[in-house]
Amino acid sequence: MSMIKSPAEIALMREAGRVVATTLERVRAAAAVGVSLKELDQLAAASIADAGATPAFLNYKPRWSSAPFPGVICASVNDAVVHGIPNDYRLQDGDLLSVDCGAFLDGWCGDAAVSFIVGTVDPLDQALIDATDAALARGIEAARIGNKMGDLGYAIGGAARRAGYGLLADHGGHGIGKTMHAEPHVPNEGRPGRGIKLTEGLVIAIEPMLIVGGKDDYFHDDDEWTLRSANGRRAAHSEHTVAITADGPVVLTLP
Repeated sequence: MSMIKSPAEIALMREAGRVVATTLERVRAAAAVGVSLKELDQLAAASIADAGATPAFLNYKPRWSSAPFPGVICASVNDAVVHGIPNDYRLQDGDLLSVDCGAFLDGWCGDAAVSFIVGTVDPLDQALIDATDAALARGIEAARIGNKMGDLGYAIGGAARRAGYGLLADHGGHGIGKTMHAEPHVPNEGRPGRGIKLTEGLVIAIEPMLIVGGKDDYFHDDDEWTLRSANGRRAAHSEHTVAITADGPVVLTLP
């Protein structure tokens, strides 16, 4: 399957992206002290269904997993970096919550993630989230015709490293379209001038995952999905689906 999308196909992906963006807004608004992750998942399911879309994560089963993912969203709390299963855990004051959401509409996929603090804000947690959002913004800015994937990876990871944050090992963004995960791999670190050339019509999910303390290592929970920082420090995750066009990068997962 071609990695390049036509303008009409990108327009269809934009509609899938709106569903994801609206769902993330609703989940964020509902996330409060005492609310369970499962309740947020149910809200996301209703939001996606109301739009006539289908969840991308629910029952997703990659080759490495013995069981499909059981949730509509990934809900990762504190030292859980990504792929947290929405369970009966009730949010506590000061929790750092990362929510990842994907949806298919008319056969096309959108994928995005946001991190935020529930209740009382710890300045160190907010700095982590700000750094992750800034890394995403730098990656989006670098997603331009003529740049190479190494330029994009360097834009994401360079400043994050200099600020002392770790970057989740062995993970990055991905191509996206008729399937949620496709070629090419989108690294969160890179060397300028290296890698494939970014071309018009390429659509990618850019997703930095930063960890406090400068370490990249992680481990899997017994659920086989949740990835936790090996140093036990907090993490944040930000993501957008982005189309590379002649007019510059276009974010497809905005409300």
